[in-house]
Amino acid sequence: MRHFGHIAPAERQRLFHQEPCAFTADSPARLLSAALGATLYSPATRPRLADDITKQAAAGVVSMVLCLEDSIDDADVLAGEENLVRQFADLDARPATEPPLLFIRVRTPEQIPDLVQRLGASVRLLSGFVLPKFTEERGLPFLEALSHAEAHSGRRLFAMPVLESPELLYRESRVDTLEGIARAVGKFRDRVLALRLGVTDFCSSYGLRRAPDMTAYDVQIVASVIADVVNMLGRADGTGFTVTGPVWEYFRVPERMFKPQLRQSPFLEVQAVELREKLIEHAMDGLLREISLDQANGLLGKTCIHPSHVLPVHALSVVSHEEFSDAQDILRPERGGGGVLRSAYTNKMNEVKPHRAWAERTLLRAEVFGVANEDIGFVELLTAGIPG
Repeated sequence: MRHFGHIAPAERQRLFHQEPCAFTADSPARLLSAALGATLYSPATRPRLADDITKQAAAGVVSMVLCLEDSIDDADVLAGEENLVRQFADLDARPATEPPLLFIRVRTPEQIPDLVQRLGASVRLLSGFVLPKFTEERGLPFLEALSHAEAHSGRRLFAMPVLESPELLYRESRVDTLEGIARAVGKFRDRVLALRLGVTDFCSSYGLRRAPDMTAYDVQIVASVIADVVNMLGRADGTGFTVTGPVWEYFRVPERMFKPQLRQSPFLEVQAVELREKLIEHAMDGLLREISLDQANGLLGKTCIHPSHVLPVHALSVVSHEEFSDAQDILRPERGGGGVLRSAYTNKMNEVKPHRAWAERTLLRAEVFGVANEDIGFVELLTAGIPG
C-alpha cells in the first residue's frame, strides 16, 4: 500500500517531486507510525464490514480501527466480536485484496488473546489493538495481554494506547499520570506504534463540545493537555512516541457563527471555487485548520470517524517542495558541525543544529506521504484525490 496509491500513476507524477513510498503491515515500526495518516474508525458491528474495508482501501485509506468500545452499545459487544471473526475470515478469502493496517479497539485485556485465538489464520490481517482510557495501572494489563497474544500467535502486534482518562485531564493528577504512562509504554516500547488523543472524552469531563468553527486548540483546557502530552511523550530525543491528532466530529454545518477559514486565492488559482464551497459547507475549513495546528504542535496523523476527512488529512501531510529543500540542506553531511544558512527559497534562516530534529521528522514524513512538486499545493492534492 501507499498514500495516494489510488491515484493514477501519471497523475501522481504530475503532483509529486518524490512519490510516497510503498509499505506493508510488516514494514519497520518507525515507518508505520509515521504512515498511519487518517485512521478511520468503524463500529465492529457493521454487517458488511469486509466490503467497507475493501472500499475504503480503494479510496486511499491506509489504517482503520474496528471498534468494540465506545462506538457500540454494551449489549452488542459479543455480537461485535463474532462479526469481527466472520469479517476477517471473509477478507482473508479475498486473495487479490490488500486491506489497510487494521486495529481492533477492545474494552478489556482479556479480549486480546481471545480474539487473536478466534481469528485463527486471518490474524495475519491484524496489525494490533487500540487500548482505551490508558493509564499505567489500567494499561499494563492490556500491554501484557498483547505481548502474550503475540508470542502465541507468532504475529507481530502493535498497541495504540488512547490517552483520554480524567486523571490525565485534571491538573492535580496530570503529571503523575503522564509519568506513569511514560513508564508503561517505555517498558513495551517496541510494541507501541503510536499514542492517540481522546479529546472527546476530555471535553465530556467538563460538559464541553467544540463548535465546528473552532479547533481543539481553541478549547484551552484541551490544548493544555495536548501540550503536556507532547512535552512528556512526544520528544524528538529518541524517548518520544508518535502522537496522533484528535478526532474531528463534524460532517456538515447547519449554521455558521464565524466567517469561513479558507482563503479564496489558492482555490481561484486552480479553478477550484466549487471545491472550496463544498469544504466550507461540510465544515472542512475547520478540519483543515485543526490539521495544520496538529502538525505545528508536534502531532502526526489523525483519528477520523468519516471517510470525507481522510483526504484532507493526507493532502496536508504531504511535504511541500520548500520544506523538503530546507530539510535536505540542513541534513547535508558537510553541515554536521552546525552553522546558519539561507534557505534555497531565500525567505528564511535554516540553523543546522536547532532545526536538525525538525528536518529528520520532515524527511520521514516525506518518505511516507511524498513531496509535492514545486508548483503543487494542498488544493491540487485535494482535487486530485477526489473520485471523479
